Amino acid sequence: MPTRHPEWHRTDRIGWLRAAVLGANDGIVSTASLVLGVAAAEATHAGVMVAGIAGLVAGAMSMAAGEYVSVRSQADSERAALDLERAELAADDPGEVRELTAIYVSRGLDPTLAGQVARQLMAHDALGAHARDELGISEAQSARPIQAAFTSALAFGIGAALPLVVAALVPLGSLVSVVSATSLVFLALLGGLAARVGGASVTKGALRVTFWGALAMGLTAGVGKVFGTVV
Repeated sequence: MPTRHPEWHRTDRIGWLRAAVLGANDGIVSTASLVLGVAAAEATHAGVMVAGIAGLVAGAMSMAAGEYVSVRSQADSERAALDLERAELAADDPGEVRELTAIYVSRGLDPTLAGQVARQLMAHDALGAHARDELGISEAQSARPIQAAFTSALAFGIGAALPLVVAALVPLGSLVSVVSATSLVFLALLGGLAARVGGASVTKGALRVTFWGALAMGLTAGVGKVFGTVV
């Protein structure tokens, strides 16, 4: 009898990985851009730091609230779909067997075998079988709003702290160039790490994140320079 070896897949990482990457990426880009914009407007070093810290706190709370509302809505939709499926199972169990059988037939199983699979799975866990194969809801990918909100806020705070620490350590005269360069390095590392964990191309992931981060920081610095001169 062949030995069964464990297989490691990445689908269980999708939820937290998405929230963590978005949070850290937004933290670096938004805070670095804010710092550069304020610095380009010829603010004092203290003014730059106050703006950056305020941006960190506001951004982390915004990320947490937005992620919670979004994922909470998804969780409510999943719960409503499961409640409806539970009612249908109670009202018409044979019909639900036929429905599940038809799904397996459409996926390539012989009708007789599909019927046997449907009945055995429903005997074990009827709602779980329909949730997974009819509704596309699985335990690994189910919505977790609290986890998503906390992960997003924490990741944003960590990402935002990176350009802030750099800004605090360098003199005002070299702040724009140093924060720009280090933030792009941070973004490249983040994009590459996220791509590696997710099983995608490291180079493409790093370049994609770095490009959009550079664009955001350049535009914000330009706005700060223009309006700082005008105002």
